[in-house]
Amino acid sequence: MLHWALLFLIVALIAAALGFTGIAGVATTAARILFLVFLILFVLTLLFGGRFRGPRV
Repeated sequence: MLHWALLFLIVALIAAALGFTGIAGVATTAARILFLVFLILFVLTLLFGGRFRGPRV
């Protein structure tokens, strides 16, 4: 998912450099949303990742 956020960020930067403000705004928003979702999932995995493992043998 972080890959998609970085991809949208690159698209936004290229579109902004070329003057396509509408496309740049949409790509920036998508990159921001994907990055926040990735960050939330990462934190949840750090907090609860060890609790849902099976029993140790």
